[in-house]
This record gives sequence, structure tokens and C-alpha cells, in this order.
Amino acid sequence: MTTPLDPARIHRLADDLARPRRDIETAFVAVGMRLTEGAALLNTLSKLFGALPDALQGAEVEEALAHLGAVVARADALSGTFGQEKADLARLVEVVAAANSPISDLRRAVKMMGIVSINARVTAASIVGDSDDFDVFTTDIATLSDSASQTIQEFAQVYRQLTTEVDRAAAQRARFEAAHADTLSGLAQSLTATIEALDRQRAAAVDSSAETGRVSRQIVGRIGSAVMSLQVGDATRQRLEHVEAGLARLEELVAGDTIEPTDRPGAIAALTMLQQTQLTDIAAAFAQEVEQAEQDLNALASDAGTIMARSRDFHGDDRGQSSAIASLSAQLRTAVTILKDFESERAKLEIVANAVQETVRVLLDHVGAVQDIEANMRLVSLNAAVRCAQLGPRGASLTVIAMQLRELTTETVVAAEAAMTQLDQSSALAGSFGAAASGNGAGQIGELEEQANLALDILGQLDQRIAAALARLNSDGPKVIGLLDGAARRLSGQSALAEILDDTALAIASLTSQSLPSTLSSPLTDILGQLRGSYTMEAERMIHDRIFPLNAAPEPQGETELDAFML
Repeated sequence: MTTPLDPARIHRLADDLARPRRDIETAFVAVGMRLTEGAALLNTLSKLFGALPDALQGAEVEEALAHLGAVVARADALSGTFGQEKADLARLVEVVAAANSPISDLRRAVKMMGIVSINARVTAASIVGDSDDFDVFTTDIATLSDSASQTIQEFAQVYRQLTTEVDRAAAQRARFEAAHADTLSGLAQSLTATIEALDRQRAAAVDSSAETGRVSRQIVGRIGSAVMSLQVGDATRQRLEHVEAGLARLEELVAGDTIEPTDRPGAIAALTMLQQTQLTDIAAAFAQEVEQAEQDLNALASDAGTIMARSRDFHGDDRGQSSAIASLSAQLRTAVTILKDFESERAKLEIVANAVQETVRVLLDHVGAVQDIEANMRLVSLNAAVRCAQLGPRGASLTVIAMQLRELTTETVVAAEAAMTQLDQSSALAGSFGAAASGNGAGQIGELEEQANLALDILGQLDQRIAAALARLNSDGPKVIGLLDGAARRLSGQSALAEILDDTALAIASLTSQSLPSTLSSPLTDILGQLRGSYTMEAERMIHDRIFPLNAAPEPQGETELDAFML
């Protein structure tokens, strides 16, 4: 004997469906709101950064980069010139120092000349006679020796001034180099690297623009897919309501007497089979669409992260890396200051060069005096030789003195010429870097500073624009990702509801073990017709018609079009 079906049991099953139906409705409304808000913010960010590549590729930025190139070229050229000047100054110190040896020889020769003049007077006095003329030994040699000694003292004094000036310039340059070692070359390299970074940023902007456009189009497609997937929430709600209505009719059938007792088991089986099949299909469709919607939302969050990453290519990340433009601005200000310092230091070389050339000119005058003394000394030595020949054996000692005098005269001229050879080189060196220093003065630095300021103005405005966009990105980007992640998380719990629906479908199937009737009674046909007429989804009608093909009925064209629109 079959145990009668309890209407309360059917009622509880309907209640079991009402709870997930309400949960689904609440969850999908919240997910839809998050999706709408996140999509709107994402669309705004995409448009905001989509306009920036044109700005980075504009003519003003090209002009700014040209100004920057001039600053870099100047720093690079000045670095090479400064290095050459360092070598020239070291060579100048070396050449001036090399003159010390022949000047020392010159002073020694003149000193020996003074000793020889004294010996000449003493020797001449020992052999003097009334008829002898010894003025050449007693007067002429001493006079020329004193003149040579005075000239060489002045020569040596001027030379000491020269060495002091050159050594001071070298020491000053050494101190400057110690404080600014590799500053210019490092500056040129740093500016070049930053300009290259800006070029990469501009290239990345173009790539990012294309990628952002692609991702934006992809986002539109994903949003459409997500919206379509989220419609399962409303569709599931409606279909669950229809199943609940079917269970209510089943409860009425079990509790009432609207159907003959003989037809009641078959009618219960028919309604049970219909609700169980509908609910099983609802659970399967819901699980599939929820999974798709969750995938779409996760993909949207990933796309939002891609857009944020691509957009940050315009400016570096918000904390770890400053923008190439901001870094370049700071470097340019430093560059102008450094260039001024170096130009000021180079201007000092012009002063040294002028001093060296003036000193060498004075020394040349002294060398001219030495050459005159040498000519007179040769004449005196010749006269001394003649007088010694006239004296015969008595003049032997004076002959030795005359020979010494000729040798010392030759040494004096050789030493003077050797010293001037070195000093002429120093004059040439001073002239070369002095001309270089005076040829690139403050006027060029002022022009470069003006170019740098123009570049700074152009790039500064662009950097502010990018910074404002980045601030918007940092403000809204996390919101977008948070909204989309939150929507995806909200959906992640919905898969459990599909299991509840499946469990409820199994519970409905267990209400009866009776098979479907071969023929439908008139009251059952009416109930099935009413249920089918309440369906709003094509899937519901297809399931109904598959189970009860004879109960299928043609529908008005207008309703079919409405159903198609709803789906």
C-alpha cells in the first residue's frame, strides 16, 4: 500500500526554493551595481590616458628635446675640452719646470763669469807695466760681467713669478677637479640616459595607447558578456518562481479533490516530473552562467590592472620610480649650475694664459740683453787674446782667463736659448687654451640656460598633465579593481546555490515513484496548460513540450517576439 503524500512536505520544498531565489536576486542586483560603477570608472580612465600619447609625441616635446640635446652636446664638448685643458695645463707646468735647469746653468755661467773677471783683474795687476794697456782685463770684463749678472737676476726673478703663477693655476685646477671629478662626463651621460628614458617613455606611450585601445575594446566585449551572464540571475529568479508555482499546484492537487482519485497518482507523477526536470535544468544553466559571469568579472579586473600598468608607463609607478620628465627637469637645473661653474673655472685659464704670455715677452727682452752681452763679451775676449799674444810668455795666465771667458760666454748663450725654447713652448700652450677659454664664454652658457628653461616649461606642463592623470588613476584604479573583484567574489558563492537547487530537484523526484500516465486527464491538461502559459523563458517551454508533447500549444507571434527579446 502506497503511503499518502503529505502536502506539508511539498510546501517545505517550495520554501526551500524561496530562500535561494531571494539570495540570488539580492546577490545579482549587488553584482550588477558594482559592474556598472566599475565599468564607468574604467571607461573614464581609458579615455583619459588614451589622449596622452598624442601629447607626448607632439611638436612641443620635439622642440624641448632639441633644446635638451644642445645642453647635452655642450656638456659633452666641455667635458672633452676640460680634459684637454687639464693635459695642456699639466704640460705647461712640465715645460715651465723644464726651463729651470737651463736657467740654473745660465746663472752658474754668469756667476763664474764674475769670478773670472776678478781673476783677470788680479792677474793683470801682477804683471802690470807702465807701457802696458790692461783695461780689457781690469775694466771691460768686469763691466760686462756685472751687466750680465744684473740681467740674469732679473730674468730669474721673472721666471720665479712665472712658475708661481703656473703652479697656483695647476693647484687651483686640481682642487676643482677633486671636487668635480667626472662631473661633466657624468652629467652628459646622465642627461643622455634620461633623454633616452623619455624617448622610451614616449615609445611606450604609443605602444600603451594601442594596448589600452585593444584592452578597452576587449573590456567592452567582456562587459557585454558579463551583462548577458548576469541575466541568469533574473532568469533563474523567474524560473524558480514558476517551479514554486508548480509545487503549489501539486500541493493543491494532493490536498484537494480536483482530480479523480484514479487519475491522481498519474497527475502527481506528471507535475513532479515537470518540476524536477525544470529545476534540474535551472541548476545546470545557473551553474554554467554563474561560472561564465565570474570568469568575465575576473577578466575585467585583470584588464583593469593591465590598463593601470600600461597607463603608469607614462610616468613610472606611483611610488617606486619618478617620471623621466621629472628626473630630467631636476637634472637640467643641476646641469646649468655645473656648466656655469665650469665656464667660470675655464675663464681663469685665460688670466693665466695672458700672464704666461706677458711673462715670456718680458723674458724675451732679457734674452735679447743677454745676446748683446754675449756679442760684447766675444769682442772683449778677442781683444784679451790679442793683448795676451802681445805680452808673450808674460801673458800666458791671461790667455787661460780669456779662454775661460770665451767658454763661459758660449755656455751663457746656450743656456739662455735652452731656457727660451721651453718658455716659447709654454707661451704656445698658454695661447692655445687661453683662446679656447675665451672663445666659449658666458654668452653661450646663457643661451643654453634659456634653452634649458624653455624645455623645462614645456616638459613641466606635460608632466603636470600626466601627474594629474596618474593621480586619477591611483584614486580610481583601485576602486575599479575592488569593485570588479568584489563582484566576482560575490558570485563565487553562488555555485553552492546550484547544488542546493540540484538537491531540491532530487527531493522533488523522491515525492513519487509513479510513472507518467499514458494519457492526460482533462483536469491535468488544464493545469499543465496554465503552467505552460505562465512560462516566460523558451527553455521552460521546451522542457514542458518535451515531456508533454501533446500538451504543447502554438503561441501568438507577438508573444514569441517578446520572449525572444527577453532572452
